[in-house]
Amino acid sequence: MALVGKLVPVPRVTRAQRDAMFALMDRHFDNVSRPRFDADLDEKDWVILLVDRDSGAIGGFSTQMLLDAEVEGRPIRALFSGDTIVDRERWGDSALSHVWGRLALSLIDWLEGVELYWFLISKGYRTYRFLPVFFREFYPRHDRPTPAWANTVIDTLARRKFPNGFDAHAGVIRAGADKDRLRAGVADLTAERLHDPHVRFFAARNPGYADGDELCCIAPLTRANFTAAAYRVIGPEPVCVEEAV
Repeated sequence: MALVGKLVPVPRVTRAQRDAMFALMDRHFDNVSRPRFDADLDEKDWVILLVDRDSGAIGGFSTQMLLDAEVEGRPIRALFSGDTIVDRERWGDSALSHVWGRLALSLIDWLEGVELYWFLISKGYRTYRFLPVFFREFYPRHDRPTPAWANTVIDTLARRKFPNGFDAHAGVIRAGADKDRLRAGVADLTAERLHDPHVRFFAARNPGYADGDELCCIAPLTRANFTAAAYRVIGPEPVCVEEAV
């Protein structure tokens, strides 16, 4: 049973959808809190909802927002992805990637001429692994050092969004006592998975992932920076700017 993704402005998310989203989080994460979940959701601009094509049940979601910041005197904007989870039974479904890609392309068109990034924080290797599939250029990565300009952008965005939790030396958001973390058995790092150089790099750069630490990453949001694989997932549908903004 396939999932269908749709982009929903946060004010239009119903109470029943919120309940289903929280239940999904609670099944996959330890230390979740409904008040924290609701507060986090309320600050976002959109939710990508993934629903079962037949039953309409929510099988995943990802929260999204636009951030504004200034780097060395110039303005930048970033699409920030917050809480993201897909039910384990639906892993491999491309609905989330498809809708997220359309949102990103819509923003690229809408914000033409703006220095735009994807700001991703990752507590699991599956989320980090999205970067090399979708982008030609992203940081940090295993096969080249992070250039100074990218470190500055990461530092600026991380301090903007997480002023109290960002560890600039490590490049991670440190988990506080109230931070959620993946349950044991969900996306564990096995020896087989560590054969992947991207996964091995993630584990080395974010050794506290199991405790909820999140690695800060960026990718320039430009049409040229998307890989051919990304465009295959996004598909040939026309970009709908109104859907995003």
